[in-house]
Amino acid sequence: MNTTNYISVPATAEKNSLTNLLLIIMSIAAGISAASLYYMQPLLAQIAAYYNINPANAGLIVTLTQIGFALGILLLLPLADILEKRRFIVIMSTLAGIALLTLYISPNLYLMTVAALFIGFTSVIPQLLIPLGAQLAKPQKRGSAIGSIMSGILIGILLSRVFSGYIAQFYNWKTIYIIASFIMFILAVILRFTLPRSPALNKIKYSQSLLSIFTVIKNYPALRQASIIGAMAFFAFSIFWTTLTFQLHDYYQLNSSYAGLFGLIGVIGAASAPFFGRIADKKGTRFTVGSSILVIIISYLIFLLCGYTLWGLIIGLILLDIGVQCCNVSNQTRIHQLNENARSRITAVYMITFFVGGALGSFSGAWAYQHYSWTGSCLLALLTQIIALIRFIK
Repeated sequence: MNTTNYISVPATAEKNSLTNLLLIIMSIAAGISAASLYYMQPLLAQIAAYYNINPANAGLIVTLTQIGFALGILLLLPLADILEKRRFIVIMSTLAGIALLTLYISPNLYLMTVAALFIGFTSVIPQLLIPLGAQLAKPQKRGSAIGSIMSGILIGILLSRVFSGYIAQFYNWKTIYIIASFIMFILAVILRFTLPRSPALNKIKYSQSLLSIFTVIKNYPALRQASIIGAMAFFAFSIFWTTLTFQLHDYYQLNSSYAGLFGLIGVIGAASAPFFGRIADKKGTRFTVGSSILVIIISYLIFLLCGYTLWGLIIGLILLDIGVQCCNVSNQTRIHQLNENARSRITAVYMITFFVGGALGSFSGAWAYQHYSWTGSCLLALLTQIIALIRFIK
């Protein structure tokens, strides 16, 4: 099955341009939606104590959330190429609010883990907004637009840890989920009245769209390369954020609010995403991807050598966030140029791989820390970047 044989809706069907105001709204919406996946990370020590489980099992709950997200990307994103996007995004925002509410009211660990999986499955709004932003942006500004939305996503991820860590200090750790649920319901209303109508790009069946993902993987070597490198970057990113809570608790006797505050430091890297998008537009994505791998390697060398000092953690974190953000923006700028009528499916392939890397990072990072402490988790992260560098060279 060849994606070029699909009956496509003309590009003129989308009459709205990407204004600065709309880009800001989409970036904020992407950040709020992405935050749902990460409220749990600074709470792992409290969750482990609450359910009387070990840290590795607490990390597994985060892994289930990210696996749920990967399943959502696989099963839901192909719909975005064949449905009207605004309505689809509003529906998913509402379902995400219901998922968050379900976790808040869950009475036991079993329902809590199901709700965590459901939260991941419904948190695909950012990955619906990125192709929409690429579709609405002018070609010469596509990297910058993607960078702005990606900046919103990473800022949302980082601030989610600050927010949840702070709330957990004064209330039950579940309180963050009722607040987040309310915010998602409000967001659904806002998006309904601000997003432009975006008719389907293809007139095909869902089964065809889903199966064509394999054709997309086969037809675009650049997509395969970007996906593996992106997965390794997020693998390393998740290792740090999963193990930071335990490192601060074990070495400094600091609680979850301090782990969350590190998210504020990471905003420095997140805010630089539009800048990297502009560089990718001018110098090419190969330059920025290669640079990002080297920056991540340097960040983990700092963690390895100086991770038992606060200044070492801070400097390493800034570099890690810059490297991961630069890598992700550059990869997505590259892949969104491959086929405009299959952007959501291309995004699906990239993001599934990306977040599977993150899920493996969350679980293996907790495991490495439990068995080999901070040094083991840092060495594991460096191994991921060696893999990324080999794939980049090839």
